[in-house]
Amino acid sequence: MWKIALVLLALVVVRITHWFYTWANPKGNSKLPPGSMGLPIIGETFQFLSQHGLYDIPPFITKRMARYGPLFRTNLFGQKVIVSTDPEINYKILQENKTFPVSYPESFLQIMGRNGMLTIHENFHKYLRNLILHLVGPENLRAKLLHGVDQTTRRHLHSWASCGIYDVKEGAAQMIFDYFCKKLISYDETQDVKKLREFFKDFMDGLLSFPLNIPGTAFHACLQGRKKATKVIENIYQERKASKIYCDDFMDHLVAEVEKEGSFMDETNAINLVFLLLFAVHETTSQAITLLVKYVFDNPDVLAELTKEHEGILRSRKNGNKSEVTWEEYKSMTFSHMVINETVRLANIVPGVFRKVSKDVQIKGYTIPAGWLVMVASSVVHFTPEKYEDPLAFNPWRWEGKELHAGSKSFMAFGGGTRLCAGADLAKLQMAVFLHYLVTTYSWSIIKGGDGVRKPGLIFPNGLHIQILEK
Repeated sequence: MWKIALVLLALVVVRITHWFYTWANPKGNSKLPPGSMGLPIIGETFQFLSQHGLYDIPPFITKRMARYGPLFRTNLFGQKVIVSTDPEINYKILQENKTFPVSYPESFLQIMGRNGMLTIHENFHKYLRNLILHLVGPENLRAKLLHGVDQTTRRHLHSWASCGIYDVKEGAAQMIFDYFCKKLISYDETQDVKKLREFFKDFMDGLLSFPLNIPGTAFHACLQGRKKATKVIENIYQERKASKIYCDDFMDHLVAEVEKEGSFMDETNAINLVFLLLFAVHETTSQAITLLVKYVFDNPDVLAELTKEHEGILRSRKNGNKSEVTWEEYKSMTFSHMVINETVRLANIVPGVFRKVSKDVQIKGYTIPAGWLVMVASSVVHFTPEKYEDPLAFNPWRWEGKELHAGSKSFMAFGGGTRLCAGADLAKLQMAVFLHYLVTTYSWSIIKGGDGVRKPGLIFPNGLHIQILEK
């Protein structure tokens, strides 16, 4: 009997050994990039999610670059991934949508929704992008959104000053969320018992966490936050559809699109789109504004130049500082845009952009197999001395004489290729208007916080607390 047991044990050991071997050495039709696949199922996910400093290239990447070079294989969240830190390869990947369509790890798609803007392709993407640009494109920014951004910014900064001390990260997130909720779905957080932003906070806390969906985990809380937020948006959609009341917001436009004969849009996509827009606009821009305040305070020469630019705008007005920011004034804020570019370069808010390989691709002597994911690690080029002199220094003057409103192989803060962030212009507008009123109307100083870390996404564990008073 013991001989049979010994044979069975040997077979199990052989099977497990074979499993480990095939996991660590995935098959390919040709030569794969070098790398390690980590442990079965888990891969190297924990290493990828490890916390690191604000100005550090992720240790997960630097260690593998040193060992394998700028192109390496790994396994993240249970999926085979090729990581690229090479600017030329990254640019190529972001330009070729047919060969490298947008995709994300399975756990991320579970959180974000499979029918959202992150994963759609070809004609549907073009349709949705045009729909979003109807909301946040330059023409609508000038005609409709600038006034609202101006009013909201002034109101919230006045509220901050009345408190005396305020957390910029929390305040900026609330400011942007309040404004954009009203523009999207006419939702007023102060009037609704279902606090939509609280659900988004739960969602954000677990967005980049290990995908273990059991109660008590960040991933589970993330899924529940998304479910509750989506339910609030769905209820608003259904009420609007039934009532036919016109509110002059983006939801009106979506309801009309869904009801069009032969439309790409359906109710599920409409609700997912609102959810993704709220997530993308308020969280990323509030992080950028938080860093913006920190960098401007830490660099008095930058503050002096900004003050000079914006006080010059006030002097050129007939009504002084009683007028709102005009489109012409916004476009004239050259140094402010240099500051914004430098801020988002250092911010590296999005740790990586994923694509899925639709067919075997040959790159620099290696084969990237069909079905694998590719992660573009743009943060590396933003911190590379070959591209940026003294890359960790906050130096807006490095943008002097350069194009300020487009991406490139060495500047991917707003994405790249045809998937360049549709909300980039809105984010820049919000940051510029915020800067205008901050430097012309208030005196302020940082009293606590501002120590950002990456897990791997950017967070501020202690916020950024400022003392702020009207001049």
